[in-house]
Amino acid sequence: MIRSCTDRSSVPSPARSRLGWALAVVTAAGALAAPAQAAPEKAAIFGVELFDPGVVGGRKARPDEVRRLGLVTDELRKALGDSVEPVDVAPQAAEIAKQAPLYKCDGCAAAIAKTLGADLAVSGYVEKGSNQIFNLTVTIAESATGKVIRGGRVVIRADTDDTWAHAMRWVVKNRILAEPLPNRS
Repeated sequence: MIRSCTDRSSVPSPARSRLGWALAVVTAAGALAAPAQAAPEKAAIFGVELFDPGVVGGRKARPDEVRRLGLVTDELRKALGDSVEPVDVAPQAAEIAKQAPLYKCDGCAAAIAKTLGADLAVSGYVEKGSNQIFNLTVTIAESATGKVIRGGRVVIRADTDDTWAHAMRWVVKNRILAEPLPNRS
């Protein structure tokens, strides 16, 4: 068999082998020298609120609704998991109560989050459509600017703990964290 001068595919030359090893070492060194992933941003995760448009002037949530709102707030914190570092909102409890409901206060959640030292404000509300149909909305805004960077909504078609919790997990997974939160550093 006669080979052309350019056919070097079957037998590696020593120089080629050294070049391959050198590339492997450089690639491995680059991977090791890559910067560590940034720490998650701090987020003020506010309690999920109830919006009942069928009642003029609003109303206080019933005890079963208060419990479910707490349940979905806990689900929100769990579902965000390692994506954010939660900050305690208790030091601003009086301001939160004064501004409530946060879904109507035109950016006050971001201002409160900024006061708490958080980068992000996470808020949500359940809008009652009927006794069996609800809309769950979650929003994430930058605390410095109030700009909404992520939001999502899902319809809940039953009034049970399981459906409310499932709705929160779904909206976070499929809307809020469908893509990683943008890094603004």
